[in-house]
Amino acid sequence: MTLRKIAGLGALLSLFVPSLALAQEEATLNSGDTAWMMISTALVLFMTIPGLALFYGGMVRSKNILSVLMQCFAITGLISILWMVYGYSLTFDTTGMEAGVINFNSFVGGLSNAFLANVGKDSLIGAFPESVFVTFQMTFAIITPALIVGAFAERMKFSAMLIFSGIWFTIVYAPIAHMVWSGDGALMWDWGVLDFAGGTVVHINAGIAGLVACIVLGKRKGYPTTPMAPHNLGYTLVGAAMLWVGWFGFNAGSAAAADDTAGMAMLVTQIATAAAALAWMFAEWVAHGKPSALGIASGVVAGLVAITPAAGTVGPVGALVIGLASGVICFFCATSLKRKLGYDDSLDVFGVHAVGGIVGAILTGAFAAPALGGFGEVENIALQLWIQTESVLFTIVYTAVVTYIILKVIDVVMGLRVTEEEESVGLDLALHNERGYNL
Repeated sequence: MTLRKIAGLGALLSLFVPSLALAQEEATLNSGDTAWMMISTALVLFMTIPGLALFYGGMVRSKNILSVLMQCFAITGLISILWMVYGYSLTFDTTGMEAGVINFNSFVGGLSNAFLANVGKDSLIGAFPESVFVTFQMTFAIITPALIVGAFAERMKFSAMLIFSGIWFTIVYAPIAHMVWSGDGALMWDWGVLDFAGGTVVHINAGIAGLVACIVLGKRKGYPTTPMAPHNLGYTLVGAAMLWVGWFGFNAGSAAAADDTAGMAMLVTQIATAAAALAWMFAEWVAHGKPSALGIASGVVAGLVAITPAAGTVGPVGALVIGLASGVICFFCATSLKRKLGYDDSLDVFGVHAVGGIVGAILTGAFAAPALGGFGEVENIALQLWIQTESVLFTIVYTAVVTYIILKVIDVVMGLRVTEEEESVGLDLALHNERGYNL
């Protein structure tokens, strides 16, 4: 079996490195790293169910809460199986890749690991079982399409949502993750993009897809004149708290070891999140006269998103700046910009995830530099800022175009949107014959 090594950047790795096979050095399992990665995996899954499910569920109207929870659970099941069948292979198979050479495998992996072929009980990634790595990365693949749900909440058919999620995962998520994380020969890896835990792969990817989806589906019936206030902000705050705690697995777990990088990732995640929560709160206080629970919860998520690409390479001061910037900028985009442009992004997936991801991805290029207190190998800040911007632009264009095509094809084949009557009744009753509340 070809040995592997951890690249320590983003979620990981130069896989299948031939030169390592020549060094007659067997990788050995480290129980501490293994335990930390297993805990991190559970924390990231906890972010989707129940964290994201409750965060989104509390923000929709009471007649649609079960539909949102159902979508999160169904996506978790669907993507878990697709990841096993071919997703892991499409993302991390590096067959045919060579540093500096652009070919088909620079954009997406092959199928040599389909159905998790070659993933045995004793196979290792670094110092922990490959089975743990497979599951850890599976949780990232799960939460990304689940995030998109918030943009089209309360109006997409459940069947169309399942088909969309499966196709989108296959031809959008897996290629972007491969290009950023799969090592030498992958397109954005070779550019030198810094994306420690998924600012580009997860958040910009999902946020742009969400914007396209809400525009293609159109506005909810009655939007924006009919009040569509969240029905239970208590659920939303509980969900936000779960996301905050779970995110330590997301970011610190991406160090792929229980080491100093994981420790710093944990610290900067807390600093950036706290700063963004306060920045959003005070911005809202100034703009609207009162701070809101929904606002501070949204600020928490904005900070978590923004620090994600930077978590392994920036220091505390950089995290503070990233948090403050994301809180203010995401507040503006989720409120003023959204109203001005008129799109109906139900739960602000674009304003929080895409915008927060963009802020974090670009600022990583500056604050990863040792000259600004970072720990990345960045000597030319201007060059790294361009590399980060280039990766953001590439992801925006690729995701927007492919997502639009997927949605339009599904709409032609089976239709995307529920009927007006079903929307009025609510998706809980219309699509699932259940109610999430008592009459």
